Amino acid sequence: MLRSIRTLYSRVRKYIELRKYNPYTIAEYFRKQGAQIGEGCFIVPTDFGAEPYLIKIGNHVAIAAGVALATHDGAVWVFRDQVPDLQVFGPIVIEDNCIVGLRSTIFPNVRIGRNSVVAAGSLVINDVPPNSIVMGVPARPFGSMDKYREKCLQRWAEQRPPAVTFTQGETWWNSPHAAAKRLQLREHLLTIFRDQLRPDGCSETDHGNRLAPAPDTKQPQGVRDSEVSTTI
Repeated sequence: MLRSIRTLYSRVRKYIELRKYNPYTIAEYFRKQGAQIGEGCFIVPTDFGAEPYLIKIGNHVAIAAGVALATHDGAVWVFRDQVPDLQVFGPIVIEDNCIVGLRSTIFPNVRIGRNSVVAAGSLVINDVPPNSIVMGVPARPFGSMDKYREKCLQRWAEQRPPAVTFTQGETWWNSPHAAAKRLQLREHLLTIFRDQLRPDGCSETDHGNRLAPAPDTKQPQGVRDSEVSTTI
């Protein structure tokens, strides 16, 4: 009973502590646990496991929700009938300017080189060279960072709302007018992707980007297909 109370108290205390932080500031929480983390990071997970002191993260690194950083090999369980105290550990190093995508897992003894992308859902068991894109289970190199950058810039040139401007140092995330700018972005994207997002049975956008039902195109008796007018 006393153990259960202590466990509950520990969980409540941790919950209260974590409420002080957000993804931009939680690096300070992990530093208190021994992790080495640089500046300008965006970290969504609130738990780095039992050995956060084996984790080193550079500057300008983003770690998405559901990412697991495994600094020990849990599979040694199958040998503990022979060696009861067996444990195997390994550090994880993520260099500057990287992103680790949604629900990825990084294994022990892995170094992710700077300027690299780990795609969502990847299982990283080997080092990732600098300037790389990796994805899959296990994660493997995929494409070129230069081509990916070129494609992203091209798409943003097409998708960026022309009426939205920023002052020096202002971004989508820190603007005092973020809500209004996000609304402009929403309307602009809905216009761009109108055809792809059109529900089945609908044909034209109504006010507020709501979609109106398609007109009845049932073929009158005795009329051939080529004579039926439809709205696209």
